[in-house]
Amino acid sequence: MLNPTISEWLNLIFRWIHVFAGIMWVGTTYYFTWLDARLTEEEKARANTGQTAQIWMVHSGGFYVVEKRKVPDLASRTLHWFRWEAGTTWLSGMALLILLFYLGGGALVDPDVCDISVGAAIALSVGVLIGGWIIYDLLMLSPLGKNEKAFAVVAYVLLVGVSYGLTRYLSARAAYIHVGALMGTIMAANVWMRILPAQKKMIAAINAGEKPDDRLSAQAKLRSKQNTFMAVPLVFLMISNHFPGVTYGDRYNWVILAILILVGWIAAKFIRRA
Repeated sequence: MLNPTISEWLNLIFRWIHVFAGIMWVGTTYYFTWLDARLTEEEKARANTGQTAQIWMVHSGGFYVVEKRKVPDLASRTLHWFRWEAGTTWLSGMALLILLFYLGGGALVDPDVCDISVGAAIALSVGVLIGGWIIYDLLMLSPLGKNEKAFAVVAYVLLVGVSYGLTRYLSARAAYIHVGALMGTIMAANVWMRILPAQKKMIAAINAGEKPDDRLSAQAKLRSKQNTFMAVPLVFLMISNHFPGVTYGDRYNWVILAILILVGWIAAKFIRRA
């Protein structure tokens, strides 16, 4: 057991890092989502002109012009990657999970909910995070992954099932945080295990003088799109930690959690259109 003062400082530091890194990650994700949507509109408007679609923006006293290319001029350009925002958010989140629930195991279990040992609860926690990513990834790679609406329905049913199950074995607060941690893990794994590798393969093809595989681009874009949908309910879950009376502390906490996830997805749909 950590010294209470040390534990408090670590809690503060990790939360600070986690929140700020999350702001950068979600902000970057939604910025590029907005940018891609505007460029798509420009591409359609200039379809028969032969002109390259561009977006002009003004910010902080300067004017910026951005254009989208499927085949970049890599030989004379520095390519900027956006990856450590996701990595830092996930690593700091896991540090908080370990600090608050694994080392302070009392917060992970609730005798009034289930007579489960701390060790078994930790095993369940790790299993949900790892197993959740594996199931999500396999579904995405299956034929179901090609049907966005059907995939969304299946994913929602599975998330509701996980939410119900966790509220029956872990403390209510831990259950809410773990559903958020599951979505955060999927989002970070999407970036590091699917999106970035796909982009690296595309760059390798360009450097070899070959045409990049459009399927890699489409898959990376779809994973990024799904990250924007998971981000909103994930933030809801983070905020719910401060409102136990109407969220995880309620008798029907898993129902409220299911509604929060659905509302978050609906909100993300409107934000993406803005």
